[in-house]
Amino acid sequence: MQPCRISLISCLQCVAKSMDVFPFNIVTIQDEIYIFFFLHKYYTMLIGRKPHCCPDCGKSFIFLSELKIHQRIHTGEKPYNCSQCGMNFSRSQSLKLHLRIHTGKKPYGCDLCGKRFTQLGHLTEHKRIHTGEKAYACSVCCKSFATSFGLLSHQRTHTGEKPYNCGQCGKRFSHRGSLASHQRTHTGEKPYSCDVCGSSFTTSDQLVIHQRRHTGEKPFHCSDCGKSFTTSFGLISHQRTHTGERPYSCDRCGRRFTQLGHMTRHQRTHTGEKPYEKPYSCDVCGSSFTTSNQLVVHQRTHTGEKPFHCSDCGKSFTTSFGLISHQRTHTGERPYSCDRCGRRFTQLGHMTRHQRTHTGEKPYGCDQCGKRFSQSGSLASHLRTHTGEKPYGCSHCGVSFSRSQSLKSHLRIHTGEKPYGCDQCGKRFVTSGQLTLHQRTHTGEKPCSCDVCGKSFTRPDQLVVHQRVHTGEKPYSCNQCGKSFTTQSNLKTHLRTHTGEKPCSCDQCGKRFTQSTHLTIHKRTHTGEKAYHCSDCSKRFATSTELVKHQRTHTGEKPYSCDQCGRRFTQLGHLTTHQQTHTGKRPYRCSACGKSFFRSSHLKSHEGTHSGEKPYSCDQCDKRYSDSRSLIRHQKIHTRDPQRGLISNTKRGLYKEINKAW
Repeated sequence: MQPCRISLISCLQCVAKSMDVFPFNIVTIQDEIYIFFFLHKYYTMLIGRKPHCCPDCGKSFIFLSELKIHQRIHTGEKPYNCSQCGMNFSRSQSLKLHLRIHTGKKPYGCDLCGKRFTQLGHLTEHKRIHTGEKAYACSVCCKSFATSFGLLSHQRTHTGEKPYNCGQCGKRFSHRGSLASHQRTHTGEKPYSCDVCGSSFTTSDQLVIHQRRHTGEKPFHCSDCGKSFTTSFGLISHQRTHTGERPYSCDRCGRRFTQLGHMTRHQRTHTGEKPYEKPYSCDVCGSSFTTSNQLVVHQRTHTGEKPFHCSDCGKSFTTSFGLISHQRTHTGERPYSCDRCGRRFTQLGHMTRHQRTHTGEKPYGCDQCGKRFSQSGSLASHLRTHTGEKPYGCSHCGVSFSRSQSLKSHLRIHTGEKPYGCDQCGKRFVTSGQLTLHQRTHTGEKPCSCDVCGKSFTRPDQLVVHQRVHTGEKPYSCNQCGKSFTTQSNLKTHLRTHTGEKPCSCDQCGKRFTQSTHLTIHKRTHTGEKAYHCSDCSKRFATSTELVKHQRTHTGEKPYSCDQCGRRFTQLGHLTTHQQTHTGKRPYRCSACGKSFFRSSHLKSHEGTHSGEKPYSCDQCDKRYSDSRSLIRHQKIHTRDPQRGLISNTKRGLYKEINKAW
């Protein structure tokens, strides 16, 4: 078959003409029609003519068939139906591409990393990740993008255009994919399933990112610090910590943000808009969820259902992911390793949270008070301190909690379960956090350091409380006497001096105490245990507090300073008592005679003069006293040098004789 010379091809609509030789083999009438349309489109594009205009939005097209397909966006018509999942499409080509999701066919592969795609266009866009090419630039802010679709989506952040509307809740979106993903929150559809753990997702992108948790793959690397990320978005957000870029600005107050999501959440503080539609509500506690699957998992906290069982120890879990993580305690597998210190973890989330201790990154910020957190869960729990919400209630005693994990830990008080054991001393704990803190008593590790005085602590909350010594902050105040405290637990204990409540009792002598720690210390008077010894003089003490106070007699340390006269003290209690000499405040008042005292112990000793009670007795001569200080002074008579005591007695006799003579 010889190439055919087409001398004249003419279009009646645009009068496009060609007078050239085209090497086409015309076999059938279909070939001739194809050549005609090819030339028609070529010349129409050449002269910039698009004769078919959409009456709804004004967009123009070369072919009438293209206009008809476009108009389906406005009419909502989707004549092409998937026989496997029922999904509808406006174009036959879209259906053809969609069917590859079911068949798993991905004919286009990246020759650099091996990743495969269902569409050639997706592969082309993916390759730009490797080349770094960003051919599409925004004319407003000059930001560049690897794809035209990325540019188009970005431009809508400037125009505010959201052309895609959800028919069920009215929410609008800037691109069609976001609408399709959103609509699955109404249907509960999750067509993409992980073959490792069974987790389901609404989009294929979510599945790909999730699967990296199992493989540990982090294909996106920071060129500044070498840190790796599972998603390109994670890398872009991280890079802003190096550049300081905050591209998203609130149009109300001008505050700038590193991420669009952070700005969106912030803007709700101005509009009062509720963050997300959560159509699935728990009928027990009222908590709402975006998907039915989240609701099902949550309801297990109420029903106690744990359908996933460990074949090694029989322990049960509410989720398959919980079981997989637990099984690693048997196998010893720790697949996730920190690239900074080499520490290994059983879960990716644990490693991610750990790495923030190196970087100091706190990506989650509270819009109400500005406090920042390293974990999204910590932010969610913190937000409940503003709302007062405590959705997790104990079925045994009715106590409510703001976090499900707090409820889970609390339930172990009722069951007596202590699943975390120390491998050095065998002591067991209710939570893994308690075990971690306990293990530091063996290692001596104190990772939390005060930047004012350099003192180190095993726990971050201990550091926070300590720093109040320097700042003088006492955020917890008694509503009965006005006294302020550095910690909530100290306030709670203090309130018992007003109520007289002493919930902790000794099972040997029946004596009652306001605090469990006081009871523990008291019990050592029965056992004689003195577990804490001084390394300088080997003197032993029943409590660590007594040891710390004693050690200051060797070091001369007086960490507590009076802000009025500068006098320094070894103990906080001594400083507090001293400060009352400046204020003249005597908060402890005797109900019998009205006399006031600086300290509660002084009041207690004084009350003995009214009751006649003398609970402190000398074990050598049986003499009794109303307060411990008087007993201690008396006991020195027995312990001092006998010859010195004889001289003292002689002096007292002489004084008596002199007084008689006078």
